[in-house]
Amino acid sequence: MWGRRKSQPEAQAEPNPLKEAVREARIEVAERSGVVVDLRDAEMARLELLNEALDPLFADIPAGVELFDRGVSRGDVPRLWIDVIAHVEMGRDKRQYRFVQDTRYGRAVLGESHEIPEMVQAVTRYVARRLVERERALADDAPFGQASSQKLLEQERRHGRLRAIRTFVYGAVVATAALFTLALLNGPRP
Repeated sequence: MWGRRKSQPEAQAEPNPLKEAVREARIEVAERSGVVVDLRDAEMARLELLNEALDPLFADIPAGVELFDRGVSRGDVPRLWIDVIAHVEMGRDKRQYRFVQDTRYGRAVLGESHEIPEMVQAVTRYVARRLVERERALADDAPFGQASSQKLLEQERRHGRLRAIRTFVYGAVVATAALFTLALLNGPRP
């Protein structure tokens, strides 16, 4: 009685079903995130291969042309940027390349393929179109719009003449009205 108590055998802790389920869920999430990281790394590797295949194309672009800013961006959706509005991303199956362009109406798919040479051709066509657009824009802007500025100068001269005539007529009408008003006010008094 007064002595030491005998220790009772400790009840074995029964596994809590919720704790066990949470542990298993954490393990599943860790495994899935590992798979996602592996998929993202695979996407990055495929985009890097395409980027290297595009090196000869971008080496041929004249040095003064600054339309293109090529580079691979990491993120939730890795992308190979060609310029500000066009990029290559991987398709849903993560093996297909999708070359898309952002437009004011949404994204336009310019090309899809599983093969790098086909994507290089699609990007080459896009780059060629952009270079032609640039040439046309520069040709239209002859030294700071010299061709179109001559037409504008002629229109401004015409409008200037009309404005001067209109101002003269308004001034004559106002002066006549003022003189008539003065004549009435200062007229003979009875």
